[in-house]
Amino acid sequence: MTQQNTPVIEQPAAPVPSASPAAPPSTQPSGGPSGKKKKKKRSVVKTVIALVVTAAIIFGIGFGMYNLVFKEDDTLGEAMTDFVMRSSIQSMVEGYGLTKAKDAATITPGTGTILELYVQEGDLIEAGVPLYRMDDSAAREAVTNAQKDVDNASKQLQSIYDAAKDLTITAPHAGKLLEVGEFKQGDTVGSGTEIATLVNDTKLRLSLYYNYTYENDIYVGQPVNVSIPAIMGEQSGKVEAINKVRFISPEGGVYFEVVVVINNPGTLTEGMDASAAITAGDGSAVYPYENGQLKYYETTRITAKTQGPVEQVNLLRYGDVKAGALLMQLGAEDNEAEIASAESALKAAQEKLETAVKELEKYNAVAPIAGTVLSCNLTEGEEVQSGQGITIADTSTMTIDINVDELNISNVKVGMMVNIDYQGQPFMGIVESVSLTGTAENGMSTFPAVVSVDNPDGIIMSNSYANYSFVASQSENCLTIPVNAVKYVSFLNVPGIEDLIAAGPVDDGMGNMDDMGGFTDGMDGSMTDGDGEPALPDGDGVALPEDGAVLPEGGIDVPEAGGEAVPIPQNYSGGAFAEPLGMMVSGGGVVVVPGGSMSAPMTGSSGGSAGSSGGSAISEDGTGYIVFVRAPEAPANAILEPDPAWECPEGFWAVPVVTGLSNTTQVEIVSGLNEGDEVFIGYATNSGSSWG
Repeated sequence: MTQQNTPVIEQPAAPVPSASPAAPPSTQPSGGPSGKKKKKKRSVVKTVIALVVTAAIIFGIGFGMYNLVFKEDDTLGEAMTDFVMRSSIQSMVEGYGLTKAKDAATITPGTGTILELYVQEGDLIEAGVPLYRMDDSAAREAVTNAQKDVDNASKQLQSIYDAAKDLTITAPHAGKLLEVGEFKQGDTVGSGTEIATLVNDTKLRLSLYYNYTYENDIYVGQPVNVSIPAIMGEQSGKVEAINKVRFISPEGGVYFEVVVVINNPGTLTEGMDASAAITAGDGSAVYPYENGQLKYYETTRITAKTQGPVEQVNLLRYGDVKAGALLMQLGAEDNEAEIASAESALKAAQEKLETAVKELEKYNAVAPIAGTVLSCNLTEGEEVQSGQGITIADTSTMTIDINVDELNISNVKVGMMVNIDYQGQPFMGIVESVSLTGTAENGMSTFPAVVSVDNPDGIIMSNSYANYSFVASQSENCLTIPVNAVKYVSFLNVPGIEDLIAAGPVDDGMGNMDDMGGFTDGMDGSMTDGDGEPALPDGDGVALPEDGAVLPEGGIDVPEAGGEAVPIPQNYSGGAFAEPLGMMVSGGGVVVVPGGSMSAPMTGSSGGSAGSSGGSAISEDGTGYIVFVRAPEAPANAILEPDPAWECPEGFWAVPVVTGLSNTTQVEIVSGLNEGDEVFIGYATNSGSSWG
């Protein structure tokens, strides 16, 4: 730094004196003119120095900012690599859910005073044990009255049903119609009107009286021969009943009744005289006091039990009918409305009874389940206040409500095992139920599921949160690489890609990329010519449309190297872009998107990570995955002319791959790489590259 002279105030010129003795030291104070001059000179020097230092600091800061922000660094840093390894990979779903007791019940007392309280908070109780006692006299009376209302309503409805059933008049048994009334359609029949007399004449009954001298010689079921003078013949029969009555004849004999039954051959009728001789034990014949008269086996007088108009009549005098045959059909008079009203009254009475019974249970409650008394805010001898009651829960088994995203819900099955972490303590849960209805929110649907967990020691508390995890899918003995090694790109700017897209996506099951064709020079001639140039038509052939153009239906036929036409897609878009393989989601994990399409990040309370199986190396829209492989020469499946936007590192080759499962760190490689291949995973520094 150059030092400047301090300016001096110019004084008037004075003659130079001649030599003289030295003047004595001045006695003028330092604050005089000479002292002020020196002080002002030092102040100016300090100001100049301060300005120079400030300028140097500003220059240093500016130089540093330029180097940090504006100056381009041509060095990306050292390329970091890893190797393709054979291992196992699992795709985990993780999240958290709310815990609660599997079985719980809350008992609310009725209105009144707690006379006795049998439990307190923290008690372990069995189902059915009493909880408290209250005065239930009023509640019991309410139940009794409600039951009477139900009984009355039920009887009323039944009477209406019976009346409706009585509109159909049928034969109660088989037989012959006698004394048939005269009815025609439209006549009104009143309740109690006699319709006909139905007799069962297939059998006839004969009542005879025998002397008590032979009471031990006659028994039920004994065969007899019945003599009928009207037909001048006999008919076999049997003793049906013996009645020990006392009939006294005018001659003073005492007799008992014997009822004999005979089958009607069709020629017998009621009122015919008949007699029966019974063989005694000694073989002699025993005769009745006098003859009797045959009577029909059954006689029924059929009458109408309800009123109604005649709709149908099937009555014929002396007509034979079978049991249940329709004799007359009457019509209903406003029957449906009456039934509906009675049914409504019965339903209301039953609901009133149910309410009364439930109210009664509140006065002498018992535990509905076994478990622990979680809360009891009742006090013996005090009036029950609103909101008071007892809560019981069986905490030996807890449930956890979880929500699983739509990408993984298909992997959740009833009965599968789930890892549970409750405040650092591990448990094993089992899926009890899975809902088929999801809830959509923020572009992702979640499905509720319930996991049950044994909790014998009561460690898991109700209404708290627990973490869960389960394996969504897994692959054993597969090729894996780090997630950072896989790049999601567009192949549309790769020479010759159009033919491969037109041919459709590559099969997921291909063993290696050698079967893809078209990426390397001279692989099969379908994608490139012998010089590595695209085997597509030049100006003399069919020109490809510009990016985003819509092609005619069926596409445009583009000749391959072999001369055959291959249709290209109806629309496509060019340009290169690069995206990461997966997206980090809540709870950890990576969503691997098959077939060249990215998925939206997962949301929702499940907080899980998703993994999925991979797709083809190139999808129909021309996107897919690549890995940069270090090799002295191009691998067989390398892309010789990669898109510059991919930023392929020096000494590496872009190789398309088919991905499989993934987790937070590793990705399964289905095809495209070999075990031991060295792959690029990023740079040692983050500057100058979107990849590192």
